[in-house]
Amino acid sequence: MRITPIHARGPATRLLAVAAAAIALCLFVQPAAANAAPRTYGAATLTAVNNAVGRSGVDGISWYTDAAGGHVVITADSSVSSAEIVTLKRAAGANSGAVRINRISGVITPLLSAGDAIYGGRYRCSLGFNVVSGSTYYFLTAGHCGSLVSTWYTNSSHTTLIGPTVSYSFPGNDYALVRYNNTSLSHPGGYTVADAVVGESVTRKGSTTGTHSGTVTALNVSVRYSGHPGGTVSGLIQTTVCAEGGDSGGPLYDGSKALGLTSGGSGDCTSGGTTFFQPVREAVNAYGVTIL
Repeated sequence: MRITPIHARGPATRLLAVAAAAIALCLFVQPAAANAAPRTYGAATLTAVNNAVGRSGVDGISWYTDAAGGHVVITADSSVSSAEIVTLKRAAGANSGAVRINRISGVITPLLSAGDAIYGGRYRCSLGFNVVSGSTYYFLTAGHCGSLVSTWYTNSSHTTLIGPTVSYSFPGNDYALVRYNNTSLSHPGGYTVADAVVGESVTRKGSTTGTHSGTVTALNVSVRYSGHPGGTVSGLIQTTVCAEGGDSGGPLYDGSKALGLTSGGSGDCTSGGTTFFQPVREAVNAYGVTIL
């Protein structure tokens, strides 16, 4: 299974539901000799290994540096072959011992599908956070949504205009800015920008699955989505919150703290999964807007 955005091809397209039982397997880890102290890896080595994983060319993975544990943690979905696992280990060269690989079932994808919420063309996403610059109102959503849709509507029949995508960043990042051209629409707020921390209890809201909660498990995670060669997104928040197609762009928050925008993930909200979020602070700073 590959880590990829879920691209809906229209209402007739069936979204593949993927079982999300998280099966953590450490592969190809050489056992330490009895009485031998485990090797430790410094910051420079871990950075080099992290960069090597990024250059490996293997899709369907996410990875981040666990400085406290002294290794680079790679999550490989079910689309990653045994040969590609070997490629990941070889990418680290003599420092392959610094790599820890977890296998999961299901596909980690951007969560985009046809349906309701914010609509454009054949696609549906979720509105993230409302923002303002001067007297002009906008909202943030996922960059992979903005890359596909130039004009957004509140309904599937495209009769109630919201406004245009004025900018997006994807891959690399995963955020987009949409302007409210329809002055009859409200843009409520009540949030302040904050940074997620590991172990924090968080909540996500999306147009497909509604509201779900979970925990932040890692920061500064990189993901290479399946089916998008070279489409690496970096600096993401990793959580245990479930999400499904159409939830892309929706907000991640902790009370009134605005934390992130739904980017992608694996699994579903029946059996659970792993979901990744674009930190909202980066998007706000990039566009020079103030969150509402």
